Amino acid sequence: MRRRFRVDHRRSERSLFVVPYYALVLSCGLIVNGGGYVNAQSMPQRQRTTTGNAVAPSETPASVSATATASMPPASGPELMAVLTNEITSGLRQRNLDRNFVQFQNYTGYQLNLSTGTRHVNEVTGNCRLSWFDYLLRNPLNAPAESEAFTRYLYESVRMPAGGLDRTLAIARSKMDVSVKKSLPVKPQAASDDPLAFVSEVLERVQRSHAEALAPLTAAELSNLDRNIYPLLVSQNDVGYTLANRGAGRRICDMLEKIDRGAIHDAAETMVVLSEPAFGERLKQIPEQGNVRVPGVSGTVLQKLVTPAGTIVVGGRGPNMYDLDAMSDVQVVIDLGGNDVYREGTVSLDRPVLITLDLDGNDQYVGSKPGIQGGAILGIAMLVDFAGDDRYHGKDMAQASCIGGAGILIDHAGNDRYTGFRRVQGQAFAGIGLLVDRDGDDQYHGAMWTQGMGCPLGFGMLADLRGNDHYYTGGYFICSYADDEDNPTPGYEGWGQGVGAGLRSVASGGIGVMLEGDGDDVYEFDYLSHGGGYWLGLGFARDFGGNDQRLGATVKSFTGGPRGEPSFQRFGMGFGCHYAAGFCFDDEGDDTYNGTIMGIGHAWDASIGLLGDFGGNDQYRSNGKTTQGNGSQAGLGILFDYGGDDRYRNYSQGYASSSISYHETPHCGGNFSFLIDHGGTDGYGSRVRNNSVSQRGSSGGFLIDRFSPVAPPKTATTTKTRTPSRTATTNSQPSRSSRR
Repeated sequence: MRRRFRVDHRRSERSLFVVPYYALVLSCGLIVNGGGYVNAQSMPQRQRTTTGNAVAPSETPASVSATATASMPPASGPELMAVLTNEITSGLRQRNLDRNFVQFQNYTGYQLNLSTGTRHVNEVTGNCRLSWFDYLLRNPLNAPAESEAFTRYLYESVRMPAGGLDRTLAIARSKMDVSVKKSLPVKPQAASDDPLAFVSEVLERVQRSHAEALAPLTAAELSNLDRNIYPLLVSQNDVGYTLANRGAGRRICDMLEKIDRGAIHDAAETMVVLSEPAFGERLKQIPEQGNVRVPGVSGTVLQKLVTPAGTIVVGGRGPNMYDLDAMSDVQVVIDLGGNDVYREGTVSLDRPVLITLDLDGNDQYVGSKPGIQGGAILGIAMLVDFAGDDRYHGKDMAQASCIGGAGILIDHAGNDRYTGFRRVQGQAFAGIGLLVDRDGDDQYHGAMWTQGMGCPLGFGMLADLRGNDHYYTGGYFICSYADDEDNPTPGYEGWGQGVGAGLRSVASGGIGVMLEGDGDDVYEFDYLSHGGGYWLGLGFARDFGGNDQRLGATVKSFTGGPRGEPSFQRFGMGFGCHYAAGFCFDDEGDDTYNGTIMGIGHAWDASIGLLGDFGGNDQYRSNGKTTQGNGSQAGLGILFDYGGDDRYRNYSQGYASSSISYHETPHCGGNFSFLIDHGGTDGYGSRVRNNSVSQRGSSGGFLIDRFSPVAPPKTATTTKTRTPSRTATTNSQPSRSSRR
């Protein structure tokens, strides 16, 4: 029997949080502003300009031209976010919902206050909570601009061939409540300097930072972590939303909070200079002289250097096979070329640092142990492959994945394939997991907690800069909603592709990021995937170019055979679920978005969900309800499309239900749903007109269409539309609300 998620029904199933005295607070004329208090009577009064169903011309935002244009002018990310924010604030003002939205904002802040620090309410705990998450959730109208700038700066930094990853990690540091760097960066000196001496200097600094990171832990705590981290946080689990042993998991998180994460960032920022192409060119100048024997290596080894910081092995330009676990005394492997095979290579407290630099060849990285291929458990690991069509095949905790440390994988070129199972491909739990693939048509395949996954105190990121890439996450573990007594739905667990998630009753979430450059890309993903936040976490997915297909549910099973579950996807593409925030952006191209329910700009339970598409003729093909700009259970859900002739299937666009069962109304403010489309001749399944403003469901539901180049501009009208009754499998407002 699958573990059921039990809920306290004594509050008539209202909120995950108990809300003591909140009604009293509001009745006294006070509202909570991000946890502080202001007088409601001091708010400026705005004149209502709506007369009947007609919207007066003065209601059109100042940023909106009165003249339709044949094509939308290009706009920068900040300009687009300003347009979006203006539309939201103007729409709220026109319907006299300003105070309702402030109530929504302040109610969320008050609820966060109830569980800060060591306090907890029901399943929500204050441990591992990030201050940037707290700020975004308390300031929802600032969240779109902040998330757009955050993903854009990350992308700009990671594209830089020299010094870029330093900046990437500095951005991550600033969002993860990590102290400033303690030491000056180490840089290679003149070209005449010995590159191996520089590698030794880097290794020494990384070793020192690793020791500093774990210094706050006692010997007993380190022994406990060494024994229990992998089973408790990985191998025992077949669902993504919590752990099989929550009590022991919470104790593990309490220990991980003691780690000096600033020292972990120091180690990562020190290492990444070795991944720069210019340094790779210097390594190529190492003469192919010497032939030494090293246990665990088949092929030519040119040098074995024993330094105070550790042992460095240099392989020749022919094919080599490295059994890395048989080389436990080696901390750095440099291979000058050839089609090589690397087996295992675990990084743990037994060998806490491993750096692998491969300069050329079509290489294979294979293994089944945790902590390999740029992965680490309480250690520091980096794998850099400079050229070739490579294959990475692991199981758990592989390919730039970490728990309590740093895991980095940089692949500069070639058509590569990454295959793993759980916690792989840019996953982080109490540390940094960074996977960067700079070029080639690549494939990524994982089952759960994958591809830019940020778990408690973790910054997990996958960035692929060029090529037509294919991403797959899910297809193996039956989803936890399959036996949900309130609203059962079929499908598989996903948990990947730019998701930040906490663990219920265990810890708040981290930051997960997925960045994709140009190319026509395909994304397959099952439940809770692709630009989403869950349980006090933050998730971001952004694609900067190409005609992309977001298929929604995986087409085949994880093993490649037919799916054993019906095709069904729940929570995807810009979603926030349970006090969380998620953002999905696409900058260019004719894109498709497929899903079933609760996605494509959806927020559930005091959350924020945003999907923003900034160009192209796009298609939104969700089959169920509560999609395409939808806020439910006191949520803010947004779908913003700029430019292009777009098509919206189904009829849930911008729909806001008046029903809220998780929170006390009217104190929570209500549901806020926005579909905003600027430009093009668009088609809506709800049959609303172009160049109009429609009320969808309750007063918090907006469908705003501007600038159709075909239909002449006219005074916008506000119309009320109704959504047909929901079916049993797509009901987002069941009589007994699902708690997952």
